[in-house]
Amino acid sequence: MPVVLVEGITDRIAVEAVARRLGRELALEGVDVVPIGGAQAIRRAFAQYEGEQVAGLCDAAEERWFRRVLGDATHVCVEDLEDELIRAHGAEGVERVIAAQGDLETFRNFQNQPAWRGRPIEAQLRRWFQASDRRASRYPPLLIEALEPGRIPRPLAGVLAATL
Repeated sequence: MPVVLVEGITDRIAVEAVARRLGRELALEGVDVVPIGGAQAIRRAFAQYEGEQVAGLCDAAEERWFRRVLGDATHVCVEDLEDELIRAHGAEGVERVIAAQGDLETFRNFQNQPAWRGRPIEAQLRRWFQASDRRASRYPPLLIEALEPGRIPRPLAGVLAATL
């Protein structure tokens, strides 16, 4: 059984959304996407699936933990999941998705906070997504659905390709 080990729930939600966007049904294919509760848990998580086809998805800051256990089966987001999705869309594309959800005013209010005023919009978007558990889990599938399949970020597409 192929297994994808990811750091957390948001990563699992994103990987499952990418699979849907690519027309795959992971449950029917017997692919399990498992959030492990943080990169430091990779060795323990992998031990549960030893002998299986295992791939992993992690943020750049956690790469060393994953590579020690999974080696080349590790797929790394340049910064993190949000960064990958923002770069795939561009800031304007992300704002269109936010506007379609009726959240653009909330984002603009965030941008106006003294701590975030004047910072690059990509940094503002990343922090805005990460500042709320609801947004962190709600927006990855929306952003993925709005992408053409060929624009899906390499780490997300790659970790799924490793399960074929």
